[in-house]
Amino acid sequence: MTSNVRLSQTAPVTREGFFGTLPPATKPVATRGRRGMLFWFRMTSTASAPLERFSLPDTAGHFGEFGGIFVAETLMTALKELANGYETARNDPAFLAELRHHLKEFAGRPTELYFAQRLTEHCGGAKIYLKREDLLHTGAHKINNALAQAILARRMGKKRIIAETGAGQHGVATAAACAKFGLECVVYMGAHDMERQALNVFRMRLMGAEVRAVEAGQKTLKEAINEAMRDWVTNVRGTHYILGTAYGSHPYPAMVRDFHRVIGQEAKEQILAREGRLPDELIACVGGGSNAIGLFFEFLEDAQVRLVGVEAGGSGIERGRHAARFAGGKLGVLQGCKTFLLQNEDGQIELTHSVSAGLDYAAVGPEHAFYRERGRIEYTHACDDEVLEAFQLVSRLEGIIPALESTHALVEGIKRARRLGKDKIIVVNLSGRGDKDVQQVAAILAGR
Repeated sequence: MTSNVRLSQTAPVTREGFFGTLPPATKPVATRGRRGMLFWFRMTSTASAPLERFSLPDTAGHFGEFGGIFVAETLMTALKELANGYETARNDPAFLAELRHHLKEFAGRPTELYFAQRLTEHCGGAKIYLKREDLLHTGAHKINNALAQAILARRMGKKRIIAETGAGQHGVATAAACAKFGLECVVYMGAHDMERQALNVFRMRLMGAEVRAVEAGQKTLKEAINEAMRDWVTNVRGTHYILGTAYGSHPYPAMVRDFHRVIGQEAKEQILAREGRLPDELIACVGGGSNAIGLFFEFLEDAQVRLVGVEAGGSGIERGRHAARFAGGKLGVLQGCKTFLLQNEDGQIELTHSVSAGLDYAAVGPEHAFYRERGRIEYTHACDDEVLEAFQLVSRLEGIIPALESTHALVEGIKRARRLGKDKIIVVNLSGRGDKDVQQVAAILAGR
């Protein structure tokens, strides 16, 4: 699709961040394109500019050439209202105090930085630490964002919440937050994902959420997002969409990232207290990428720390058999933003596969695409068989059952620990626990 958008540049705009002042960012201006859609495009590349993490995104939601706003006209007002509401809230001491209170009392922050001694000894190399987001209430990092957005929705006068979910962890976190604050909750979930995550479906319903099965397409996360967006278009006035990852149209990628920055802030403080220095490597799984950017963000300007994101390699890097966007994808637009995604020559979204429902998605968050382009964050992938092996290994050695999503990061952590010397330190983000995956893994192993 082409556009008749015309841009102009304005003077730098100074903004306030969630935890401080943001450096000036250039504000682009756009006009309406055909069909009433609003398109934003950058005029110049910043690939060679010094890294200023707080300058991203710009006021139109761009991370370099990635991100932006690509939605139906019906949602433009809602997104503007959300952006304004978030801008006000993140500078309001009362909002920040309420969020910190609930993260501590309800969610269970801070989470521990755990030295995986037996896994380290087994690998024979670098020390492996696990950032224990699995210890949070509802079992994953998702509660950070769900609580924050629920509080924000109340401030905006929204009493009905919708959400999408793949592995079910975001759905469970949203259901818990809505139950706590007395909000109506509707969660969209692919029918295939409902089968392999039946425990989480029951948990959501137990907490009062209505879980709607999505039968379209692959019946997984992409289709669940489609249905959630259709609901939002239809019920936009009284409904807030708690998007579960650092993806979609502005302000979602930046807002979700900010609500998860606590992961990296705690991890940095904890590793300095334990080891007296920063780690050599940080590793996290990447679906949409919220847990990863939450961990990485505080270390982006620490050039000596290697940052590694791990995508879902599925059963191999062949069409329809994986969800590794940086291994087999290309630039495109999907569900609200411009980023790397899996598509064919005609621009049609390809089928995806992963043993992990939470990573089984065709696109990746725009901030990840930006830092991959700059070379600051590296990306690799782990295949299903490796994940199942690591799932069992970590369970046996550490008495910790990791989520299949998080296990992708553990696969890379184990590989790296074996290659590195004993004087090196690796931190792996254990973004969720694997109770939800036990039945699925048991069935897979029994069928072998």
